[in-house]
Parts: sequence; structure tokens; C-alpha cells
Amino acid sequence: MSDAILSLAVIAAAALIWGGVRLIRAAHEGRKGWLMIVAALVLFANVLIVAWPS
Repeated sequence: MSDAILSLAVIAAAALIWGGVRLIRAAHEGRKGWLMIVAALVLFANVLIVAWPS
């Protein structure tokens, strides 16, 4: 179950990065785009913390 949740989190982070870049380039919504990218990086960091071998 934990592996599935981590996989979904990584997919969500990738979607956030893609959406953020799209907002910055196409819609010229820089603040919202960077916020989405930062949220994706935080989500990815959380996945790394949980999945890091102890």
C-alpha cells in the first residue's frame, strides 16, 4: 500500500512540474507556475524522506 501511495505522489509531482512549466510559458502566470513547481519539489522531497533506506 505504501508503495502505491509513493508512486502516486511521484506522478502528482511530475504533473505539478509539467503544469507549472506550462503556466509559466503559455499563460504567463509566473507566480502560480513557480508555486506549483515548489509544491512539486516539496512533495518529491517528502517521498525521498519516506522512501530513504534506514
